[in-house]
Amino acid sequence: MTGRPVALRRGTGPAGLLLVAAAAAWVWMVTHWGGTRAMPGTMGLGLPAFLAVWTLMTAAMMLPATASVAALYARTITVRRVPHMVVFTVAYLLVWAAAGLPAYGLAAGLGRVAGLPAATGTAVAAAVFAVSGVYQLTPLKDRCLARCRSPIGVTLRYASYPRPTRDLRAGAHHGGFCLGCCWSLMVLLAAFGVMNLWAMLVLTTVITAEKLAPAGRLVARAVGIASIALAGAVFWVPALAPGLTGGAAPGM
Repeated sequence: MTGRPVALRRGTGPAGLLLVAAAAAWVWMVTHWGGTRAMPGTMGLGLPAFLAVWTLMTAAMMLPATASVAALYARTITVRRVPHMVVFTVAYLLVWAAAGLPAYGLAAGLGRVAGLPAATGTAVAAAVFAVSGVYQLTPLKDRCLARCRSPIGVTLRYASYPRPTRDLRAGAHHGGFCLGCCWSLMVLLAAFGVMNLWAMLVLTTVITAEKLAPAGRLVARAVGIASIALAGAVFWVPALAPGLTGGAAPGM
């Protein structure tokens, strides 16, 4: 309960499944979107297709930083760890899949901005950067990040859940805190382009550092300050937000 991140240890094979799943998601993203350019809005996808791509994207970006929590949770399971961890992971991803519904609405709305005069797109991009940056500095962000970095207390709580629904409830509960921690980073993809793979890679690195690095809280604050700075800089360099200003930055 010191606020230090949980470390991966030997004997946590089931948690390694999350890393394999994340790697598979990254391979799919690169092979299907690596040659495209960052596109605004919903990328021309309908809601079902968008939710499928969104879920794969969040799996690629979130599961690496979640593996350590999964390793801790796996230690509370004495038999048949793999099936339990599959349910835990599916429940976790279902939370992010549900978040894809408002993400689709936001992407659809912001996608129309890309067709408006450049000044409008720039102003909206500044607002996106500002909202993300301010949230990074709030107590709610700190609280959610603390649960992701030091989840020993909630893991003990998970152990008290009734067995039939324990894995499902634990995965969904942790997914909720992860969503509260990282939504402000994911919303930046609206500015950079949803399938901007370079932006995804950078944000994955930030998310992992926030949750696992000893100075994770400082990383979160530094990213918040940088995002607020981008809110001002985008007026001078609109290409910083190709997803809203039509800067046409390469996806990878």
